[in-house]
Amino acid sequence: MSITDHTLIRVALVDDQPLVRMGLATMIGAEPDLEVVGEASDGSAALPMLRRTHPDVVLCDIRMPVLDGLGMLEQVTRDPALEDVRVVMLTTFELDEYVFEALRLGASGFLLKDAEPVALLDAIRVVADGGSLLAPTVTKRVIEEFGSSRRAANPHPRLGDLTEREREMVAWVATGRSNAEIAAELVVSPDTVRTHVSRAMVKLHARDRAQLVVFAIESGLKI
Repeated sequence: MSITDHTLIRVALVDDQPLVRMGLATMIGAEPDLEVVGEASDGSAALPMLRRTHPDVVLCDIRMPVLDGLGMLEQVTRDPALEDVRVVMLTTFELDEYVFEALRLGASGFLLKDAEPVALLDAIRVVADGGSLLAPTVTKRVIEEFGSSRRAANPHPRLGDLTEREREMVAWVATGRSNAEIAAELVVSPDTVRTHVSRAMVKLHARDRAQLVVFAIESGLKI
């Protein structure tokens, strides 16, 4: 999906704290290109709301009663009717024990609850436009920790469909570098990197860049 200047980004909020939801809704509602289309206090209540409103991006707390964020995320990513819905997990701790599992289950990234408002708003736009994010302060640590917990390679079944260059690019993505940073390392244009990464995502049926990182790590791809 590509967001244009004339398209409102639809956002849903899932958090068990009413004040948190109110604060997010107020902040998001003040932006001309964003709108809050639904709220829920736990994952169980969120699922019918998401199917009814079909938001572009969901901001979801990891820890909630009844059905937590991981349980909700797993059901969202398995539901064909919600395949275009992107979920960003909100956490209080930089290395929340559930962050790694959230990435494996298909989260488009995570943000700290104390992130600056501008960072959160930018994150919504990035994810809605098909990108992914991890909190900048912990990106590399998350990837290192996630990788070390899965040392035994379990190659993706479609890994053989990638060209050698595409496999290389996927491995670079798993280092946490942006397309521009990868391009600088390889002395090629960012457009060249973007093309190879996009083709790899299509071949691997990756929802977004965050899932590509998971595939790379689980397949044992390294630069």
